[in-house]
Amino acid sequence: MNPQEASIHRVLSQTLLAGRLAPGTRLVETRLAAVFGVTRERVRKVLHRLGHERLLEIVPNRGCFVSSPTLAQAREIYDARRIVEGGIVGWLAGRISASQLEALRAHAAREHAALHAGDRAASIRLSGEFHQLLASFTDSPFVVRQLHELVSRTAMLVAFFEPAAASECACEEHEDILRALARGDAARAVKAMHVHLSLIETRLRPRAGEGVATDADTEAEIARAWARAGRIETV
Repeated sequence: MNPQEASIHRVLSQTLLAGRLAPGTRLVETRLAAVFGVTRERVRKVLHRLGHERLLEIVPNRGCFVSSPTLAQAREIYDARRIVEGGIVGWLAGRISASQLEALRAHAAREHAALHAGDRAASIRLSGEFHQLLASFTDSPFVVRQLHELVSRTAMLVAFFEPAAASECACEEHEDILRALARGDAARAVKAMHVHLSLIETRLRPRAGEGVATDADTEAEIARAWARAGRIETV
């Protein structure tokens, strides 16, 4: 992915994770190509990556749509995450290195910075990356792939159904996990992870009904995000 495509991907993922586009909203390649000033092929490449990341749904012969997760799916997904991630932190306790703990602390600091800056999209992205960082410390490609799939499936659940104020709770819960790992306490680390994931699940709340946006409204929202990104990059 070249720098231009990476910038488009960043803007679209931030817009999606901030919950600015309603579930089921259609993204039209030609309109996005006009907004970003690129070819349809470049837009298509980015959309397919977002589909792979579960932020979008690519429907053959119909098009590309903002993912429409449901609260009914949350229980199954979070059950799977508790099983997998409890195992990850239980295995890491007593094995995690000083440099890995320092990487987790640095990441936690970035989470807090995003929270205090009011950057909802960054908070959600960084929260997911905290869990994927833990998985990477197992040095198991299989574990990393499985967790990536699960975290991707929950990102939009959090974006749509978790109150923005809950991000502070998530940061504190990550700190609990980190402290247990630093002490080498496997039982405490597993419990902290289970509690954290269960609390996220309980914080998910139905959102007031939103109509699916028109193509023009969607284009305008993304154009504003693209303009903001351009101003930031030129500062």
